[in-house]
Amino acid sequence: MEFARRLAPLRSNVFADMDRAKAKAIASGRELIDLALGSSDRAASPFVLDEISRSLSDSSTHQYLLFHGTADFRKAAATWYEKKYGIAVDPETEVLPLIGSQEGTAHLPLAILNPGDFALLMDPGYPSHMGGVYLASGQIHPMPLREENGFLPVFDEIPQAVLERAKLMVLSYPHNPTTAIAPLSFFQEAVAFCQQHSLVLVHDFPYGDMVFDGSQPPSIFAADTEKSISIEFFTLSKSYNMGGFRIGYAIGNAELILALRQVKAAIDFNQYKGILNGAIAALTGPQDVVKETIATFKERRDAFVNAMENIGWPVPKPTATMYIWAKLPPQWQQDSIGFCTQLVQETGVAASPGVGFGKAGEGYVRFALVRDRDILEEAVSRIDRFLRNG
Repeated sequence: MEFARRLAPLRSNVFADMDRAKAKAIASGRELIDLALGSSDRAASPFVLDEISRSLSDSSTHQYLLFHGTADFRKAAATWYEKKYGIAVDPETEVLPLIGSQEGTAHLPLAILNPGDFALLMDPGYPSHMGGVYLASGQIHPMPLREENGFLPVFDEIPQAVLERAKLMVLSYPHNPTTAIAPLSFFQEAVAFCQQHSLVLVHDFPYGDMVFDGSQPPSIFAADTEKSISIEFFTLSKSYNMGGFRIGYAIGNAELILALRQVKAAIDFNQYKGILNGAIAALTGPQDVVKETIATFKERRDAFVNAMENIGWPVPKPTATMYIWAKLPPQWQQDSIGFCTQLVQETGVAASPGVGFGKAGEGYVRFALVRDRDILEEAVSRIDRFLRNG
C-alpha cells in the first residue's frame, strides 16, 4: 500500500518510542514515575465540573455545535483576554474555539502554506508545530535556540533564500521545553521582522499564566497592537487543569481567524457544548485555581531543583512552565534518547529526550513536574542511583 509522502517525516516519533520503553519497564515490574508527558495531575475546579454535569441533562447540548452556537464561549474568551491583557477583542471575528491549542498550531499551516513554502520554527520546539507544516507539504527552517541567547532565535541568521519562500513563523513563550521567557522588546522585534518579510506570526501561548515570579508574560498583541499579522493560541489545559477536555481558542487577525475557521469546518465540528459551558465557568469564575496551580508547581520546582543539586546535577531554576530543562551529564551529551530509554528501563523514571523537540535539543532532557513533591524527590533518588551505577 502506498501512502502520501507527507507522512514520511511523521513516522519517526521519539515520544512513541518512549511510550514503548515505558510499557517495557512496567512489564518488567518497574514502578513507573512518568515525568515525560506535560499533563497536569491536578483536577479541574468543582464548579467547572458542576457546570459540565448540569449540561449533560440538557438535551439541547447533545446536538452538533456549529460556530454560531459557540458565541457565549467566544464572548467569555474575549472578555478574559481584555481583562488580563488590556487588548480589545471582537468575539465575532477575532476568536475561534479550538480542540486545544495544538489543533490551531497543527491546522493553521494548511491555511497559509502552499507545497514547498517554508515555515520558520523554533528548535527545540513543540512537536505539533512541525507536524502541521509537514501535513501542509511545507518545508521547515529551524531557528536554533541557544542558551547563550536566552533561548531566543536570532532572526539575522535566517538565509535570504529561505525568507523569499517563507510564509509563517511560530513562536511560543514561555517556552516548552526550555522554560525560557521573552521580553516585550523581543516580540516587537519579531513583529517588525515578520511585517518586513510578509510572514504570518503565530504565538503559541499555553503557559501564559505559568510563571513563578509574579510577572505577566506579554501577549503577542502587546507588540502587534493592530493584529496586523498575528494569531495567538491559548488553552485551558495548563491554567485550569482541563487538558483532557481539549478546550482552547485562537485570538487574532480576523482574516487569519476566518482562514483557520474554514480549515476547521472541513475537518470537524466543535466540542460538546457542555465542555464549552465548563470553560466559560473557568474563565468567568473565581481564579483561585490558577493561583493554586502556580503555587503547586513552584513548590515542586523548588523541591526538584534542590534534590538535583544535592546529587551533584545542578539545573537552572525555571521562572515559568511546569518543566525542568536539564543539560545532560557529559557521558550522555550526544545521546538523550539513550539516556531516557536506559533510565526508564533501569529505574522506572520516564523523561523526554531533548532531541525529540528538535536537533538543537540534543544534549538536554526535559522533566515534567507532574507528580507530588515526595514522588519527585523519589525520582531524583532513582536518578542518582542510575548515574552512580553507570
